[in-house]
Amino acid sequence: MLKNIPPILSPDLLHILMSMGHGDEIVIADGNFPADTHAERLIRADGHGVCDIVKAFIPFFPMDESVNDYAIVMATGNESIPPIWTEFESILHNQSPNRSTLTSISREAFYERSRNAFAIVATSESALFANIILKKGVVLN
Repeated sequence: MLKNIPPILSPDLLHILMSMGHGDEIVIADGNFPADTHAERLIRADGHGVCDIVKAFIPFFPMDESVNDYAIVMATGNESIPPIWTEFESILHNQSPNRSTLTSISREAFYERSRNAFAIVATSESALFANIILKKGVVLN
C-alpha cells in the first residue's frame, strides 16, 4: 500500500493516469455507457460512481489550461441540466476555480471522442448523462 493515495484508485487506473500525456483524454463513464464497445483501454471501476472516481484522482490530474473543452459531457437533447453536472462543476471548481466549465457535445460526437480517448473508466454510476471526458494538461512548477 501507499500513503495518501485514495484506495478507490486501482493500480490499473493509476497506471493509466501516469501513462497519459498532455492532450490525452480520459472518459469516466456511467453504467449505461457502452464502454467495452468504445474503449481501446478499459478500466473497470465496478461498484463506484463517476463523481467518487473523479474526486479521487482530480487532485493528481492537471487539467489542460490551453483549451476551452477540457471537461466534456454528453448533451441531453433538451434544455434540462442533469443534477450530476452540477456535481462535476463543483468537483472541478474545488480543484481549480478557473477550470469548472463543462462543454456539452452531441451524443454522436461524445461517442466518437470516447473512441479516440486514451482510456475509458467504466463505473456503476446510475445517474443519467453521468459521463465526462477530461483532457490532461501539463504539470507546471
